[in-house]
Amino acid sequence: MSVSARSPSNMRPSTLHLPQGPWATVLDCLCAHFPAIAREVWLERMARGRVLDAAGAPIGPAQAYQVGLRVHYFREVPLETPIPFVESVLHVDEHLLVADKPHFLPVMPAGEYVEQTLQARLAKRLGNADLVPLHRIDRHTAGLVLFSTNPASRGLYQALFRERRMDKRYEALAPALPEVQFPLLRATRFAPGEPFFRMQEVPGPPNTETRIEVAEQCGELWRYALFPVTGKKHQLRVHLAALGAPICNDPFYPVVSDTADAPDDYSKPLKLLAHSLGFIDPLTGEARHFQSQLSLS
Repeated sequence: MSVSARSPSNMRPSTLHLPQGPWATVLDCLCAHFPAIAREVWLERMARGRVLDAAGAPIGPAQAYQVGLRVHYFREVPLETPIPFVESVLHVDEHLLVADKPHFLPVMPAGEYVEQTLQARLAKRLGNADLVPLHRIDRHTAGLVLFSTNPASRGLYQALFRERRMDKRYEALAPALPEVQFPLLRATRFAPGEPFFRMQEVPGPPNTETRIEVAEQCGELWRYALFPVTGKKHQLRVHLAALGAPICNDPFYPVVSDTADAPDDYSKPLKLLAHSLGFIDPLTGEARHFQSQLSLS
């Protein structure tokens, strides 16, 4: 049976190449390599066919350890908290899927989020374990995410982002900056900040670049159009905060108002939207454009 057929959510598994060690069984190795996961949990996963070898065959508790053996396993989070917002599929074809992601929903499995992610939900809905996001947006950000539906053409579309041939427009609601002249090009150097989940601007050659325009003046709050040239973590959030206009409801910038693991306050979504994507299709040569159906109020 194939790997994808064994996954109830049609999610792609994680893979571990077994390291050098003194273990007698694959189970012993997994327990040592993942000390936070109890032996009873691995036994239960094996009983449900959630630990597989490279050929997609189930691995049992007695299977002998072998250095370098490729083991597929499906990440699970017990009692994962449902995220009460629904994504929308705006377009799907043989090669691409375009989705509107709601606020608070992660794009990919990480940490405490596995099933409650855009990738897992869409893979389950479409029955396609080959669904892979071509880029990411923050969990707190809403809007467009482009997925590859076909491994054969995936590299061509990934190159659009890597080679900066993807036109991206974001919108944000943030305090007015009447003393700043727009449009403005913000080019600064980013480095990890404190706490670990934040970024910060530091001296040195720029490694980030964003064009910022004013789309609408709404009294004390303005609607900004943001065009990222680079794609660093939290780039738009840091750039606006550094100008003195932190995005409304941002829990991390300019100061941390919530810890990374604080419960979400669904009444205060980050006012940042991945508004539109435009590109020349590498397969057809045609211009393509997609726009989110969501809006910032």
